[in-house]
Order: sequence, then C-alpha cells, then structure tokens
Amino acid sequence: MAEAISELFDTRESERPAYTAGDQADFERLYEASYGKILGTLTAMLGDRAAAEDCAQDAFERALRKWETWQPIAPAEAWVHRIAINAAVSHQRKMRLREVGEVIRRIGRPGVAPDPQQLIESRDLADALASLPAKQAAAIVLRHYHGYTNRAIAQATGIPERTVASRLAVAKKRLRAMLQQSDGERGSLRLVAVSDVD
Repeated sequence: MAEAISELFDTRESERPAYTAGDQADFERLYEASYGKILGTLTAMLGDRAAAEDCAQDAFERALRKWETWQPIAPAEAWVHRIAINAAVSHQRKMRLREVGEVIRRIGRPGVAPDPQQLIESRDLADALASLPAKQAAAIVLRHYHGYTNRAIAQATGIPERTVASRLAVAKKRLRAMLQQSDGERGSLRLVAVSDVD
C-alpha cells in the first residue's frame, strides 16, 4: 500500500512529463494521464461517483479554456487537480443550498411572528442589539424574533448547530450585561424579556 501511494505521488523530474501551454496534443496527454487520479480524488471527496465524474468533466473543460495561460510554475496535473477540487467544493456548496431549500419547502415557513419593532420597546434594546457582532445579532433575531429553531438556523446558515447555540448564549449574556447598565424600570423589564426567550 505504501509503495502504491509513493508511486502515485512520485515527482522525480525524469518521470514528470513536460507540457507546453496551449498545445492541444499536450492537453490530451494531460487528460489521459491525470483523469483517473482526479476522478479518484473527487470520488473520495464527494462520496458520489456520478457527481465526481461531473466535477471532473467540469474541471477539464475549465482547464482547456485556460490551457493557453497555464504557467509551468507547478506541475500541470497539480493545476488541474486544484481546478477539480474547487469544482467539487462548489458542487458541495450547491448541494447544501439545495438541501436547505428543500427543508424550508418541506417544513414551510414558520408562523407569522410579531413585528420586531413591536418587540423592541425602547431604543436601549435596539442599540444593544445593534452593538452585538453581526453573526450574534443575526442568531438572536432568527431565533427569538422570527422563531426559527437552532437546527433550522444551522441549516440555513451552513454552520453547526453547536455554533448556533454558542452564538446565542454569548449574545444573550452580552445583551443582559448591556441592558443591566440601562436605567430605570424599562431596563429590568427588557432584561426579563431577554431571559424569558430561552
């Protein structure tokens, strides 16, 4: 097994084929020499042979369009590999977005939440929310004003559910601290409102 791996990645100059940018015959030779390796990489990345074949084909089409501009700074196979890996990453992103869209279509929109402006009774709460980092403020608004679950937020934003919970906990702690500093009875009422939304 170790010998097979070392043979796959052997980069001795004497065995490395020389390619000329823009030469059609060289590109065909590059395609024949590297397609199997690239397909193997993409299949391992994606776990789906058909998707890997699509991404490999896309990668070689992109490489062919840019073949005249290829610079032999790095080996041509490494260059095509990079293009193929980028194609696979793009494919994964598209699949995640499709999955989120399907989940949202399946579960439907959450019930109509009250207008966030009605929930924010004073300028102090609005200022406190605006002073949070954007990702924390978004988590608070999605969870407590729009009523999404942590799982739905995680799927919609493409982050782990634990990260959503962590952002919410930190944001609530910061909001409580900021609201405790606000004056009067309205501040303590808002503090109770933020605490009750758990």
